[in-house]
Amino acid sequence: MSTATKTYCNVPELPWVVQKFGGTSIGKFLDTIATQVVKEYVKQNRLVVVCSARSGESKQTGTTNRLIRAANDALRPGSQEYLTIIKEILDDHLKVADDMITSPDIRRNLKSDIEHDCSKLKSFLEAAQIINEISPRSRDIIIGVGEKLACRIVAAVLQDRGVESMFVSLENIIDKEFEVLDQTFYDYLAKRMAEAVHKCGNKVPVVTGFFGIVPGSLLNTIGRGYTDLTAALTAVGLSAEELQIWKEVDGIFTADPRKVKSARLLPIITPEEASELTYYGSEVIHPFTMEQVIRSHIPIRIKNVENPRGQGTIIFPTDTINKDGTSTPPHSPKVLAENGYSLDLSRKYPTAITIKDNVIVLNVHSNRKSVSHGFFAQIFSTLDRYGIVVDLIATSEVHVSMALGTDSEDKDLERVIADLRRVGQVDILKNMAILSLVGKQMKNMVGISGMMFTTLASAGVNIEMISQGASEINISCVIAESSAITALNVIHDQLLSKRSKIILPSLRSAF
Repeated sequence: MSTATKTYCNVPELPWVVQKFGGTSIGKFLDTIATQVVKEYVKQNRLVVVCSARSGESKQTGTTNRLIRAANDALRPGSQEYLTIIKEILDDHLKVADDMITSPDIRRNLKSDIEHDCSKLKSFLEAAQIINEISPRSRDIIIGVGEKLACRIVAAVLQDRGVESMFVSLENIIDKEFEVLDQTFYDYLAKRMAEAVHKCGNKVPVVTGFFGIVPGSLLNTIGRGYTDLTAALTAVGLSAEELQIWKEVDGIFTADPRKVKSARLLPIITPEEASELTYYGSEVIHPFTMEQVIRSHIPIRIKNVENPRGQGTIIFPTDTINKDGTSTPPHSPKVLAENGYSLDLSRKYPTAITIKDNVIVLNVHSNRKSVSHGFFAQIFSTLDRYGIVVDLIATSEVHVSMALGTDSEDKDLERVIADLRRVGQVDILKNMAILSLVGKQMKNMVGISGMMFTTLASAGVNIEMISQGASEINISCVIAESSAITALNVIHDQLLSKRSKIILPSLRSAF
């Protein structure tokens, strides 16, 4: 399409919507993003597009993992494999430019920018090999190249499809020194990101997830989910009407639809429920990222790039967080209605069931008849020393059972067990799974725990460990991984098959 037919632009009086697209979406559904998502939404919203680095058929073949491998290889004296990786990244992105861009001028400029970025990366890694050092901050810069390349492509495709857009790199927006990543830092970032967006005028900004050098390194302090954080902080800075996270699923379901055929799409859930589902196996959005948006009362909508007209799932703030960190009671139905949403907060049934596989259970039984006050301290100091994350814990006076995260096997587990044997007898259970029943209002449902465990017993599912917090938003148990599918289905059939009372929100955007 000729650039002369650019008819879509950000109109100042329209509300802001921030859209974040993951690497797989950028890799597989770029034309859909341009023509069926951005081009439609920009008619009734002011848009900001935030992109992750492109991914291939799997994350392992994605740009970010390639860049990590290139950085690691550059530290091997005499190795040239990192040059091959850079060439593969360059060729891959140039091919996308050839395949997706029809305008000769736009394609030529895009390919020039891609070649420039890859050339700088090559020089950077060559220098790193000479000095035999890549600092955590340098690694951040290397990883950030993937998002720059993806955003350049998305901006060019939008221009080619008639949407006035502008590539925006956030790598230099931090112009102050910060010692810690506290809320003051994130508030500052939100303001700076909004300023960068406003400089684009009426064009649609296509923004990199990488936002520069931060204390302690971006990857080490925030992790690879920092692109979601960028989208969240941009939404906060703009006081956006909505943050949209575009994935390859229709939204959040009552259970994994690949494992439970009767699973239903949830039109709306609370942030607390979304956090629990994320932690215990359902990939939704990082709880900290969600907190930044929710504290500013901005709803998050999970959407499917393969089904742009679907309503998705709304994560709506039911508690108002004050500036001092305290919270006021949940929104009344009236307040929810004023915002275009309706949620039955009095419901007394669970919201969703999820499973977390590849769990290891450690049981530590004290070797003393009367436990000293240092028993628990020694256990947890040992776990902390080795960086072991505990997902669930159950304790008695002389016994501690712990369910460990999926990355535990990457740690030196044998040494952990050897150290723990100094305080007691240790046994280990592998190939376990954590089954979690989640629902903010389950505390209003008397006997929900009994119903859950009775249902599992009737299906012949043995329970190794039970954990439940006082809030009752999450009831979890550890079962054998081989029983996970059976457990998911029987719990869903017995406790989540009741038709939802949630009323679909009215869409305030393009559709």
